[in-house]
Amino acid sequence: MDSNNWKKELLDSRILNKKESNLLKNGAKSLTDSWWLQALYFRWKKLKGYEEPGIKNQGQIQSSFFDY
Repeated sequence: MDSNNWKKELLDSRILNKKESNLLKNGAKSLTDSWWLQALYFRWKKLKGYEEPGIKNQGQIQSSFFDY
């Protein structure tokens, strides 16, 4: 997955509003901006069809309330 140009690809797609375009061009200035930027990255990955590899539970996190 080549995610180096994801911002440019989203800007070229023209599916963004004014705030989102500004955020991609100038970067996040606050915590909420960074959340929004992350949401844009996930939107780009969904549009491209990328999926995160699933984390397989090997039993390391299995416990019961009654064990304690």
